[in-house]
Amino acid sequence: MNAPDTSPRTPRPIQALPDQLISQIAAGEVVERPSAVVKELLENALDAGATQITVRLEEGGVKRIAITDNGRGIPPEQMPLALARHATSKIASLDDLENVGTLGFRGEALASIASVAAVTLTSRTADAAHAWEIVGSHNGTVAPSSGAQGTTVDVQDLYFNTPARRKFLKSEQTEFGHCAEVVRRIALARPDVSFSLSHNGRTIDHWNVSEMAKRSAHILGEGFAEARLPIDESAGPLRLHGYTGLPTASKARADGQFFYVNGRFVRDKVLVHAVKAAYQDVLHGDRFPSYVLALDLDPALVDVNVHPSKIEVRFRDSRAVHQFVFHAVQRALAQTSATSHGSVPSPLPAAESLGSSTWRGEQASFGPLLAPDYAPTFSPSPFGSRDGGASGAGSGFGTGSAGAGFGAQRFGGSEGGVAQSTEKYGALFGGSGPVTGYRAESDMALPQASPFTVSAAAMAQEEFPLGFALAQLHGIYILAQNAKGLVLVDMHAAHERILYEQLKNALDSRVAGEEMQVQPLLIPITFYADTVEVATASEHQETLQALGFDISTLSPTTLAVRSVPVLLKNADAQTLARDVLRDVREFGGSRVLIERQNELLGTLACHTAVRANRILSTQEMNALLRQMETTERADQCNHGRPTWVQVEIGALDKLFLRGQ
Repeated sequence: MNAPDTSPRTPRPIQALPDQLISQIAAGEVVERPSAVVKELLENALDAGATQITVRLEEGGVKRIAITDNGRGIPPEQMPLALARHATSKIASLDDLENVGTLGFRGEALASIASVAAVTLTSRTADAAHAWEIVGSHNGTVAPSSGAQGTTVDVQDLYFNTPARRKFLKSEQTEFGHCAEVVRRIALARPDVSFSLSHNGRTIDHWNVSEMAKRSAHILGEGFAEARLPIDESAGPLRLHGYTGLPTASKARADGQFFYVNGRFVRDKVLVHAVKAAYQDVLHGDRFPSYVLALDLDPALVDVNVHPSKIEVRFRDSRAVHQFVFHAVQRALAQTSATSHGSVPSPLPAAESLGSSTWRGEQASFGPLLAPDYAPTFSPSPFGSRDGGASGAGSGFGTGSAGAGFGAQRFGGSEGGVAQSTEKYGALFGGSGPVTGYRAESDMALPQASPFTVSAAAMAQEEFPLGFALAQLHGIYILAQNAKGLVLVDMHAAHERILYEQLKNALDSRVAGEEMQVQPLLIPITFYADTVEVATASEHQETLQALGFDISTLSPTTLAVRSVPVLLKNADAQTLARDVLRDVREFGGSRVLIERQNELLGTLACHTAVRANRILSTQEMNALLRQMETTERADQCNHGRPTWVQVEIGALDKLFLRGQ
């Protein structure tokens, strides 16, 4: 291998570079590959007011890129300037540069492309008798031509005069893939414009003028269309709109993420981080959400002139933008319950919402659906104390907030069992007839309604979109009936999400100055601990207390758990203590409370949530459904798995060939 030549060369005088070389140097920044040419020409077409754009490629765009639009066109006397360096109609002063409202504005794209390819520019304005054409560069001659109103830019033999650059291009299919991706990105941002894409004479894609809902479904697929949430929020000069995908429809790759700032596709760290943070407690760390989001703001508040390809931007107040996007996406994800958006994605058709109910505030009682003299009693629950005390009789189903009864290992009031009437419950599942097991002699000859047939009155209640429990399947799933059909609930995942949200609320309340409710243990739980665990407990007392734990040292090898959060009082105290100490040791006290809070709370919720093969009474299953309806992000657990799916009556009819 030859050593590099380090010998001094004959010094050259400073001199001005030829225009052609200057343009070729600029082309190195602007024209990285054929897809960059496609991007620049499409942006020019949109800036010209085009509503129809046709993209024709040959050999991945290396041999030919021809883009035709029906925009305003270019007058013949201005066509040479269109191919000249730093000539543009889009900016004329520094004020214009600081308030860029167009996609292209540098005035160097066409000149750079013409320096490394054979370019033919054909254009016709509305008042022109015919089209005009210029070939080569700004030094070419403008000649009459044929064509409809608009502009066609025909780029052939890319890098024909710079063969070294051409060697760095990939295969034809790879380069075409990059070009097609650029067209998709721009077509997503402008559903009001029709696009047509062909390669080697074959039409690949065609998108007619449509709404954003249709365009995004067409480009990203029906899978995205069936698992997305609409967003449209404004705050001062900021507006965020578009669609964000449900966590249950996440992907292993980040190839379904499209973010636009004033119509321009960007890859911005601030925006990506804001969306990622909004998904952090509903999505597993190695999964990526899909979204099509557009941020509109005053052009003076964003600098788009920070990168030659204009794919990066800089915000004047990046913190404000980050917080706005984060909270907008977070709010959309928080309202993914049946009460707002119907079912989570499932292999069968999703149910529409039965109605909307208030997220915060007290959940309606079951009482009105039962007999007029309904008075709640308590049945034993495997999730809490079995004293069945009447102290919680009037608590109903709680509010879903921190410290609510469900989090205290029951599906009802503050203590004891479930706030449901065992005797009167039959009225809900059998009209106004007698309770299960009781039949009057006069009724013996009449068909009796099944105790698990939900009455029409119950189904008509919009407050209960998840319906009412029918049975438990394999100790894992709850089967419920609503107006649309059958609801299947993963009881562990659902309970985990409810506990997780309550733990978050409890910790947030403590940060706001309120006391977290803790449960002192009558008899402290002692266990053997290694020296690292003992040291962690001693060094991070403040962090542990913030989380609601009192873990003290009894000896160099023994720890004692003296109190735990009320929400976790029925969990294994020793296991919880070890998990908390492990996370605090691994990430540090402050990081656990800030950066790693969601992971820790998710671990605690998972430990405490109802396990599989736990037999639930009908009342407990219904209480779980009610809590799901008042819990934010209840469509999935904190790992991103769905907590429930809807099977519509129509889907069941198809399975059994009814009506065929």
